[in-house]
Amino acid sequence: MADSSVKNPPPENFKGWLYKWTNYIKGYQRRWFVLSNGLLSYYRNQAEMAHTCRGTINLSGAYIDTEDSCNFVISSGTQTFHLKASSEVERQRWVTSLELAKARAIQMMEEDSDDEEELPSDVDRTELQTTLHILTSKLEDLGICNDLISKHGTALQRALSDLEVIQDPTEAISKLKSINERATLFRITSNAMINACGEYLELAQAQGRKWQKALQYERDQRLRLEDTIETLAKQHNSLEQACREKGRQDHKSVKGTDADDDDEDNEFYDATEDFTSVQLISNVKGHNRTGSDISGNSIASSEGESRPGEPLSTDDLMMQDKHSHKDSSSYWLKPSSIQTGRVRRKTIPTKPTAGLNLWSIIKNCIGKELSKIPVPVNFNEPLSMIQRLGEDLEYAGMLNTAAECKTTLEEMCYVAGFTIGAYASTAVRNTKPFNPLLGETYEFDRSDDLGWRALCEQVSHHPPAAAIHVEAKDWILWTDITIASKFRGKYLQVFPQGIIHIQFRQTGSHYTYRKVTSTVHNIIVGKLWVDQSGECEVVNHTTKECCRINYKPYSYFSGDTPRKVTGVVTDTMGAAKYIISGTWDQKMEYAKVLHTSMDKGSRAKPLYQTAPPKLLWQKNPLPPNAENMYNMTSFCITMNEPEEGIAPTDTRNRPDQRLMEEGLWDDANKEKLRLEEKQRATRRKREAEATAAAEAGKPCDSYKPVWFDRKMDPLTKTITYIYNSRYWDCKEKGEWPECQDIF
Repeated sequence: MADSSVKNPPPENFKGWLYKWTNYIKGYQRRWFVLSNGLLSYYRNQAEMAHTCRGTINLSGAYIDTEDSCNFVISSGTQTFHLKASSEVERQRWVTSLELAKARAIQMMEEDSDDEEELPSDVDRTELQTTLHILTSKLEDLGICNDLISKHGTALQRALSDLEVIQDPTEAISKLKSINERATLFRITSNAMINACGEYLELAQAQGRKWQKALQYERDQRLRLEDTIETLAKQHNSLEQACREKGRQDHKSVKGTDADDDDEDNEFYDATEDFTSVQLISNVKGHNRTGSDISGNSIASSEGESRPGEPLSTDDLMMQDKHSHKDSSSYWLKPSSIQTGRVRRKTIPTKPTAGLNLWSIIKNCIGKELSKIPVPVNFNEPLSMIQRLGEDLEYAGMLNTAAECKTTLEEMCYVAGFTIGAYASTAVRNTKPFNPLLGETYEFDRSDDLGWRALCEQVSHHPPAAAIHVEAKDWILWTDITIASKFRGKYLQVFPQGIIHIQFRQTGSHYTYRKVTSTVHNIIVGKLWVDQSGECEVVNHTTKECCRINYKPYSYFSGDTPRKVTGVVTDTMGAAKYIISGTWDQKMEYAKVLHTSMDKGSRAKPLYQTAPPKLLWQKNPLPPNAENMYNMTSFCITMNEPEEGIAPTDTRNRPDQRLMEEGLWDDANKEKLRLEEKQRATRRKREAEATAAAEAGKPCDSYKPVWFDRKMDPLTKTITYIYNSRYWDCKEKGEWPECQDIF
């Protein structure tokens, strides 16, 4: 039956319900069909039109045949639709519309073919060059005629002016002869000008029509290509969903009722053999299974164990005694046990609902850097990229616990867990942070409750780079991160570049590691989702111990747990001492290796026997109504909280970001444009000053950050940005002489 809203529709845009033959088991099934631009597409229902197309036939080469009173067939050679309408009248309406759409599609193809013949090609480039040469020559002739007309017109006007003052008739007669000559010259040059203008106009009009047709052809081709890409993206999304469902069904059929338990038992094997060729065979003492990746009741081993049945949470870790190691260093100012009584906010304004077509904005940006894509604040979250660096510290309590471990190998486990916990919130966060302005800063002082404080600064604009320095009683962390990214059409990849350092004051352990690749899927159509993939190597340069972590990319065709992470901690000799496993968005555990043997099979991989696992960290729950607050965690909500006494360049003073958080998106977009233009003007001024200084032979320093100095890292032998230890002194004095006006 047809939808009542489509009575007497235009043939090029016809839609309604039809019955489509599926198979001999299900027979005819009701589907929603749409005829548009010479394409016939169908969906299970009208809601699917926004994201999933089930199939499409191009009518330009299709065959349409009627069978009985209600049935008809459409075939394109590669696929065939057997359709049935609710009545003979309804079938006739569809067939008529399809025939008209087919004729129109064929006509458009023929016009495109004619246009292609008229378009400039390699063969007629000479003709194009000749035409341009003629037009240039005609334009030069027009310039000459214009000069002559001006010259002779001036002379004629002067002669007429002289005639007016002559009193003697004889002299006037002789003067008329001169005037007649000048008028003749003016008439000749005027006629030449008119003829030249006519020739130029005729030639320009002829070529203009030809070039206009070529331009229109290219524009139409681009629109068709965009439509094709969107259609392909929808079909790709549909195929992925079908493959995912098929994979789940196959997985269940193989594993039966014990699928979940089997998946738990085998969960560690595949990910580890990807990069270490190891296999976990059993846990000692026969503990019961839990929901963890490495089974057991979270009963700890003899090294810093937790009580049976009470795994350590991140809150427990942060509340442990931080005075077990005495530290007389003046570098740390506030012990973490001091409580200031400050109450931090628990909510932010609800996110407004505003509809925008993301594809219409980014379709011209395929292959560009993320920082160069002009995206309005509607797709942002009210945080900047340098604040996202600070968000990596949500589970920094693990570093406090690591500083109290009895061995550096167990210390390595907690450091590895901290590196993984930095990704916990990205599973549900697919909005884009604000690009920081050059010189923008961010301080996040949590010394009163969490025992650390951080400072970030945008130290470079091209390439965009930010530096961060974090200090605590027992450890310090520093790095500078450059974000490289590529938009590939259907997905966006982000490649953080930079080495992250963590140093413990008591043991002297100095760790380094790099971040892995982040990928945002379904950019064009479907629900956005984020995945992490790649290998991360955490190295203790003091002891030469190492942990190799593998972030397994999610695949529809794999039975593995999504967002799976595994790793092996090895000692100085390369022997495995601990196994870590879990998911980067939920929790991670670690287990001590008790015995290692070799698999006698063809793959010859190590088999590890482990003690019961212990919890490294578990994801903090999202606050109520988080979906309307950009899916921010409680920790993240506090990051953009207004605060007095901060630097004038602090990102919390940024007007467009603050307006966006308050839900005033139109005002935020205006402020965003103003700030970007102000930044460009400042950059142009700086470049002009550098050019002037170079021409004068004077030295001119390039841009220098305020709180970080560019130096050689003695450990990695790379250029990096090191904190110059001046920020907190300036804050204590309330003086910011070096901060520029960037907002």
